[in-house]
Amino acid sequence: MMFRPLFSSLALLLTGCAAGVADTSAYPSLARRPVESADYETPAATPAPTAPAASPSDDAELARYVGQAAAGAMAFDKAYAEAQRLTRAASGAAVSSDPWVAAQAAISALESARNDSVSALAALDTLYTARVSAIADGKMSGSVDAIDAARASALATVDSQNDRLDALRAMLAPA
Repeated sequence: MMFRPLFSSLALLLTGCAAGVADTSAYPSLARRPVESADYETPAATPAPTAPAASPSDDAELARYVGQAAAGAMAFDKAYAEAQRLTRAASGAAVSSDPWVAAQAAISALESARNDSVSALAALDTLYTARVSAIADGKMSGSVDAIDAARASALATVDSQNDRLDALRAMLAPA
C-alpha cells in the first residue's frame, strides 16, 4: 500500500512535464527532409571549366627561342671555318705546340659560339614540359606541335654542332 502514494506523486510529476510538450511548433519535425532522400550514388554533373588556349605571349616566347637557336647556329657556322682551318693545320702536331694550342683555342671559341643554340634548346625543353603539364592538368588547351617542331629543329642543330666539334677534337687527339 505504500506504492499508492508513490504512483499518484509520479502521475502528478509527469503531468507537469507533459504540459510544455503540447506546443509542437517549437520543435523540429521528425519527418524525412529532402537532403535525407537525395541520391548520393550518382554524382552531380558539374560543368567542365574551359581551359585557356595558348596566349600570344607564349607564341612570342616560342619565336624568341627559335630566333635564339638560329642565331647560335649562325655564330657557330661563322666560327667553324676558322676552327676547322686551325685544327687541320695542327693535325699531327705535338700536344702543347703553338698550332695545337691555337686549334684548342679555336675549338673553345666554337663551343662558346654554340651557347645560344644549347640555351635555346634547354628553354624549348622547359617550355614544352610546362605546356604539356598545363594541358594535362586542364589549365591550358591547345597542342604542343609548334613547340615540338621547334625543339626538333634546335636538337638537330645542336646534334650537328656536337658532331662537328667531335670531329675537330678527333683531329687533335694524340696518335
